[in-house]
Amino acid sequence: MTTEVDVLIIGGGSAGLCAGVWLARNGISYRILERRPGRMTHGQADGVQVRTVEVFESFGISEELLKEAYHALEDTFWSPAGPDSSEEAGSQQQQAIDGVTGKRGIQRTYSTPDTKAGLSHLPHVILNQARINALLTEAAGATNVEYGCHVQDIVIDKSRVGDPDAHCVTVTATKDGSVEQILYKAKYVLGSDGAHSQVRKSLGFKMVGDTSDEVWGVMDVYPKTNFPDIRKKAIVRSVSGNILIIPREGDSMVRMYINLSGGAAAARDVTVAQLHQKARQIFQPYTMEFPETAWWSAYVIGQRLADEFHAHYRVFLSGDACHTHSPKAGQGMNVSLQDGYNIGWKLAAVLRKQASPELLETYVLERQKTAADLIEFDRYWSKLFSTDKKGGGITPEVFVKAGYYTAGLATQYTDSIITATTRSQPSLATKLTVGMRFPSTLVIRVGDARQMWLTRALPADSRWHLAVFGGDIQDAGAAQRLQKVGHTIFVIVVLWAKLTHQYQLALDLEGLVRAFTPSESDIDSVFNIVLILASQRANVELETIPEIFTPVSGKWKLNIFVDDENYDKTHGHSYEAYGIAPNRGALVVIRPDQYISRIDPLDDIQDIDSFFDGFLKRLNP
Repeated sequence: MTTEVDVLIIGGGSAGLCAGVWLARNGISYRILERRPGRMTHGQADGVQVRTVEVFESFGISEELLKEAYHALEDTFWSPAGPDSSEEAGSQQQQAIDGVTGKRGIQRTYSTPDTKAGLSHLPHVILNQARINALLTEAAGATNVEYGCHVQDIVIDKSRVGDPDAHCVTVTATKDGSVEQILYKAKYVLGSDGAHSQVRKSLGFKMVGDTSDEVWGVMDVYPKTNFPDIRKKAIVRSVSGNILIIPREGDSMVRMYINLSGGAAAARDVTVAQLHQKARQIFQPYTMEFPETAWWSAYVIGQRLADEFHAHYRVFLSGDACHTHSPKAGQGMNVSLQDGYNIGWKLAAVLRKQASPELLETYVLERQKTAADLIEFDRYWSKLFSTDKKGGGITPEVFVKAGYYTAGLATQYTDSIITATTRSQPSLATKLTVGMRFPSTLVIRVGDARQMWLTRALPADSRWHLAVFGGDIQDAGAAQRLQKVGHTIFVIVVLWAKLTHQYQLALDLEGLVRAFTPSESDIDSVFNIVLILASQRANVELETIPEIFTPVSGKWKLNIFVDDENYDKTHGHSYEAYGIAPNRGALVVIRPDQYISRIDPLDDIQDIDSFFDGFLKRLNP
């Protein structure tokens, strides 16, 4: 039996499922082959970075995630207590020293917000990977996943890779233990099948890196304890060792990562009794019992990177199939999911013939570097977790400094056909960075006076976004220029401010939109138009807004916003947040995955046209 699809995804983990969401929403024929007999019931990953929550929001599936998850709001740090401690003395310290046993133990030395204020409008949460995958599976279409599939081999017909319509990749698999082979033919294959990837092995790629002698244990437990921070994310360093506490969803379960350095000779020798005993020692003088252990494991820290991420740009690796590391910084599931988030929209654009196949080369350029950066960070982070030296390890200062990275917000894509880092004018938006994700601010939607986050107007539906920062519509000159701009936009977030006379916005964005939009499609099918004015909301009359800002899908003009004060006196101050001078404005191009492509002056439409001409199919001259 032979099945033919446009995209075949090997592995139903976070990377493959996230790519599947893009494909499903773009009507792409695809299938996911998962070796498990059914859906994941208990995943090893649980930390959901704020950037991952932003991804879920862009897909419109964040509400369920936020409702079910544990919200990490505060982190605490504990260190050995003693008479020579430099920490502030007091009754709390004395209790930490004496505790219930009279033995010297640990004391809380520092508390800090888990996520620095202003990093994101969404929180860092904890939810079992099985539930994360379930949410993605529903969004990707559960019928597209085949369980019990074991891939045997992958063959690429090299003579046909130059034909974008060719199903030039053949995958051989078996299902449900049967010896009967099933053939799948695909235009593209995404290998998301984990650290022991059969896709990677079939291609002859190697994992390059090393393994340390650090052994760590991890367990999900329902503890019985008088330790006061058991429901907070806590880093505990004691004379008996180090432990990381991650509270789980449901207000009862807790995950513990325990450093076993100098203990068990190998991960295979570790027992759950050893983990229990080690934890009791670390938590002294507090009592710590474990009536129930839901799951546990032991592992050796290793960092490895695949020597290749693609074969002929027809087969790609993602997730653990191309990068493995420790779980300490909570990066694994999150970075893997970001791999899928990066390649999914690109595959859809190419298969819909909206973009040239060269677009897929940017996946390797962007995610290979991201993975290499992750490996280096993980080496540094794991070493800090494992050190017992005074003054070393994960200090509050180190933790706060690394917060931007551990939140998933440090990714910056380099110059490419879709990211113009060297062809932009960053001085026009000093608090935005080309190649990084577009941050959200509070704005007010004019049509219903609702205050909302700006990125909610930039959904992950494969359309491009453009932000035009311009003028107050109450200003006669600005209004006239807005009418001109109204003949020139594609995916537009337009923040309008008063403009000086030197800015003549003879921008023919409408012509640009029509150049890349199929004539039979809605005018906003390739580019999403969102208009944000700097005017006071009460002074904006929707009838004066050019029609280009209210396409067919926006009949009631609900895509128009103002950067103004809400009735409850809250104000997003978007211009200030983005570092844009109202008297100059700026034009910001935003990718479908919400990363910033370029920043330009308002009168530079020709350069933007040339930019899109580099990878999008021009349909009309």
